[in-house]
Amino acid sequence: MKHIAFFIPCMEGGGAERVVINLLEEMLLQDVDLDLILAAAEGPLLSQIPKQVRVIDLAVGRVINAILPLCRYLKQYKPQALISHMSHTNVISVLAKELARTKTELILVEHNTFSASKSESMRAKLVPPLMKLVYPRANHVVGVSQAVSQDLETQLGLKKGQVKTIYNPVVNNNLITKAKAPLEHFWFIENAPPVFVAVGRLTAQKDFATLIKAFAVLRRKKLARLMILGEGELRAELEGLTVNLGIANDVSMPGFVENPYTYMSKANAFVLSSLWEGLPTVLIEAMACGCPVISTNCPSGPREILEAGKYGELVPMGNVQALSEAMLKVLDSPVDKNLLTQRAMYFSFDKAVYNYLNILAK
Repeated sequence: MKHIAFFIPCMEGGGAERVVINLLEEMLLQDVDLDLILAAAEGPLLSQIPKQVRVIDLAVGRVINAILPLCRYLKQYKPQALISHMSHTNVISVLAKELARTKTELILVEHNTFSASKSESMRAKLVPPLMKLVYPRANHVVGVSQAVSQDLETQLGLKKGQVKTIYNPVVNNNLITKAKAPLEHFWFIENAPPVFVAVGRLTAQKDFATLIKAFAVLRRKKLARLMILGEGELRAELEGLTVNLGIANDVSMPGFVENPYTYMSKANAFVLSSLWEGLPTVLIEAMACGCPVISTNCPSGPREILEAGKYGELVPMGNVQALSEAMLKVLDSPVDKNLLTQRAMYFSFDKAVYNYLNILAK
């Protein structure tokens, strides 16, 4: 039986954490012994970790403190592979493996085009130079979209084709079941005004400010509502914006929800307003729920997922007018639901797991 470990900082409600849970669920069906290593066992998605997975809580808080505890884990348990997610975690994984000197195969998974990141944090400045140094030491580097893979090769000076592309596991029967769950919310009753849904952390990356402004423009022309599911540091700022624009009664921000799929399946359209992404899981999830989608043409992922606009509206980043017009257009002429669900199946659990296990078989 294969023994595979995953490493991620914690179980916050982000896309990378959901991807890890999805991979774990599907790998269990392939008779794989699984560990999930966390720098800190915290976050709302902890409850969704499959019971058969052994959770290793390093209890170090920040990932930078995980080098020695991760090294000790690798020496003690000697997994066949360690699959690490997110740039700063990947750097720590390489350093820990070098110290441990075990034969564990190291797979680094990159979720974002870091050249497109606008973050000014100290970590955003320090991590890319470290990536250049340590990524070539990993056995495999994976990008979650073709654009992420190409960006990594360019930014890190890796050989063309050295980064493999494996699309994230997004769609399975469980998602479809959750999408069909009842939703007790008066916004979604019959003959209510149309509802736009967005999902993501309330951070600068997601650019919900542009979405709110675009909705305000649309709201002057048509009765509609906007619901943003997620939590984050910009909550007060975004709520203030809805008040200033006079649309506070038509915008709801209920925070993190356990089942966003039931909202997606009942919404009139889903909107992704991000400034950058890797492979935006929520866009695929919305399509799997049969929900028409609008997305910024940000680096990277949306253009690949929507095949340059075949499956949904693509608009320039930060463009209030263009986003507002696309939202109005989708209400008037939505894409066929069956077309959306068929495209979403391209990002299924079994395809992703097959590709990861195939890497380890070589």
